[in-house]
Amino acid sequence: MKLSAAATLAFAASASAFTAPAARSAIVSQKGNIVSLKMADGENPLPFFAQQTTEEKPATEAAPAEASAGAEAANAVIADAAKDSAKAAARDAELNKLTVEEEVETLVQEEMKKNKRMSNLRNSAGVDYAPWMNISEEDEEGIRQLMKEKTEARRKRQEEEKSVSGNLYLDSQAQELSGTGLNYKVIGGEVELEWATKSESGTKGFIVKRRPAKTEEFSVIASYADWGPLQSKGADGGVYRYLDDTASPGGWVYRISECDNAGSEADLCQCLVDVQTEDEQRAAIIAAVGFVAFGVIAVVAGLTLDPLGGV
Repeated sequence: MKLSAAATLAFAASASAFTAPAARSAIVSQKGNIVSLKMADGENPLPFFAQQTTEEKPATEAAPAEASAGAEAANAVIADAAKDSAKAAARDAELNKLTVEEEVETLVQEEMKKNKRMSNLRNSAGVDYAPWMNISEEDEEGIRQLMKEKTEARRKRQEEEKSVSGNLYLDSQAQELSGTGLNYKVIGGEVELEWATKSESGTKGFIVKRRPAKTEEFSVIASYADWGPLQSKGADGGVYRYLDDTASPGGWVYRISECDNAGSEADLCQCLVDVQTEDEQRAAIIAAVGFVAFGVIAVVAGLTLDPLGGV
């Protein structure tokens, strides 16, 4: 079926009704009896309601803003830590002015005030919220003993810090009993120590020190100056080992100190080692064997009494 020119023009007019008026234009041409309709160059042939619209999003600076917020949060954490550290230092300075007995009494009174504030809380009917918080004489004695232990621990820690430098001073968990950074093995009564460094700058070598447990004075048992393997392995660091064959049975605290080219020392790591006597080692082995044998006997007895396993 052929459409007349007038009909084609009418169809074009009706089709344009589905388009946005200012955004579209059509070109109508006639060649003989054939009338053609096409959209102007660059126009979308789909009606406006079928077109996908893309909304241009304004450029934002989200990434820099997030980075700035993260930096502010980190600075806030650092500031809070500095405040807490300053507050703790001021508290220690205040307590250091007191004798041990006065410090214990101060801590006891502070703790009792906390408990009394809790025990004085009551509801609208006048009933205590926490009647169990009322302090008896036995409770007060328990608080006093706890505060005494706390005082002794604080003062002991301060004394230890006076004789510690380097990583041991910065990292309280690397103190005695922790063994952080310094590994050991006890082989036939001899103590093998091992530690490692990731990098070294201006390091000349290491010094191995030892003292009996529950004492204060360290003595040097090996040094880079007279034992080559303790000399620095270079800027990239390395693994170091030392075998102490002079340790007698008992508890020993070993400490590794780093010495730089200027002769300054910095404590690196330490650990507590328990060297057992031959009788103690033998008793430990017997106990271990006995425990394993007991487990085997228990399993065999269970299978004998119930061979089907309860089936």
